Amino acid sequence: MPARFPPLNALKAFEAAARHLSVKKAAQELNVTPAAVSHQIKALEEYLEVQLFHRLNRGLELTDAARAALPKLREGFDALAQAVERLRAHQAGGTLTVSAAPSLATRWLMPRLHRFFAAHPETEVRVSARTRLVTQSGRRMTDERGALDAWLEDSDVAMLYGHGDYPGLHVDKLLSLTIAPICSPRLASGRQPLATPEDLHHHTLIHDDTGDFYDGVPYWDVWLKAAGVTGIDAGRGPHFSHAVLALEAAIDGLGVVASMPVLAAEYLAAGRLVMPFELQVPLASAYFIVYTEAAGTRPAVKAFRNWLLAEANYRV
Repeated sequence: MPARFPPLNALKAFEAAARHLSVKKAAQELNVTPAAVSHQIKALEEYLEVQLFHRLNRGLELTDAARAALPKLREGFDALAQAVERLRAHQAGGTLTVSAAPSLATRWLMPRLHRFFAAHPETEVRVSARTRLVTQSGRRMTDERGALDAWLEDSDVAMLYGHGDYPGLHVDKLLSLTIAPICSPRLASGRQPLATPEDLHHHTLIHDDTGDFYDGVPYWDVWLKAAGVTGIDAGRGPHFSHAVLALEAAIDGLGVVASMPVLAAEYLAAGRLVMPFELQVPLASAYFIVYTEAAGTRPAVKAFRNWLLAEANYRV
């Protein structure tokens, strides 16, 4: 019985000729003679017992069978190219692709990444910001595992916000999270100083709509209840579609934002933002490091995972 899979060189010749609709251009791309391409295509047609091209005076025309098969063949070559790239990268250095929630990537990872570069100059890091895997109500998406699998399909490591329940994957808690009011120092000590939580009655509340919920309850409602503050309309004030925008609004003195101090750590350390009150309310969700068993065998992944955990405990 003949082998199920046709010769790879014949498939490559067919794909190139089909893409260019020209034997000559396919030969130039593959760095072989036109006769060699024609021979490979003829051999493939005989192997499959299917005609792939109509030979016309002006060039080639795909048959219906070839046109139907071509998209999947191209997907196959793309998958092979990705597999080869991963094999090349499976060494101490190589390329390390990291998917991260946008706010975490922007406000926590990027200000620290230079330290990983300094410690591991042999590793090329690519960071892809991805939408987090929980709903705005704080509950997990029904297709969360599917979304996570999509992240890990083209990434070595995922850094994400969630509950950490990802069976079959390696999971490390990176950062426990809290929420607290955050504002500019000039607002905290201005004409209406923020001496006690009750003073929030006199200030604009800022909202980050990407993560402004704790088990379905807005951050401001949760924090004000924990602080024992009543009589404030927690829904008032400007809303922003990204945590970075909400924090920038707070820096500009537009109001007080209820956000995660970990995302504002750089601004807090620089004195551009302050937390006027001591109370921080813990969140049920956290940021996690997630990767597959296969990825975990890569030295670069191990090094990055260990570096992340060390950074989570790093103090300037």
